[in-house]
Amino acid sequence: MKALTSRQTEILQFLRTHHTSAGYWPSIREIQQQFGFKSTNAVMGHLRALENKGHMTRIPGHARAYQLASEEGFPPGAIPLADIPLYGNIAAGYPDGVETAGAIGLLQIDRDTLGRSRNRPAFALRVRGDSMMDAGILDGDTVIVDPVPAKQGDIVAALIDGETTLKRLITQGGRFHLKAENKSYPSLFPVTELLIQGVARSIVRPL
Repeated sequence: MKALTSRQTEILQFLRTHHTSAGYWPSIREIQQQFGFKSTNAVMGHLRALENKGHMTRIPGHARAYQLASEEGFPPGAIPLADIPLYGNIAAGYPDGVETAGAIGLLQIDRDTLGRSRNRPAFALRVRGDSMMDAGILDGDTVIVDPVPAKQGDIVAALIDGETTLKRLITQGGRFHLKAENKSYPSLFPVTELLIQGVARSIVRPL
């Protein structure tokens, strides 16, 4: 790898720190604002320099996703990463309105931690509320959801009577309901509809 200028080093560190703390890469405009550049062209020039000098690789097909090199370069046995779209918030409390469609960010997680096949299109949601705290899911966590059929006892992202929530799926007497993992919240029984959007597999928590 070729040596970087001081500003390129700062940008590389910002990319690394932002991804570690937020779970997704900063946008071009966020980099522009962070360093006070007058235009996004300056940002793109620095990103191209980082790529040309071997310190990062942009992932094809994604506008704001990168693979950063270690100080020794990209190791031959590097752990493969999965790109997970972040689709907004999900209520872990009382059900809330459905979020607008479209990803608002992108997470990169190694597939061993994710615990799923690379061919299944998982997605991520930010947790709002404390109804699942006794299951170790806290307000502000990001939950990774696998869109597969759920079974008894799974923690699921669900659409109940038109509103979204994160709860544990329970079957009792042939009837499904959603159970909170916090005694302050009641179980939820659908009036007309219960649609399971996927099973929560793992969480990402900011430090």
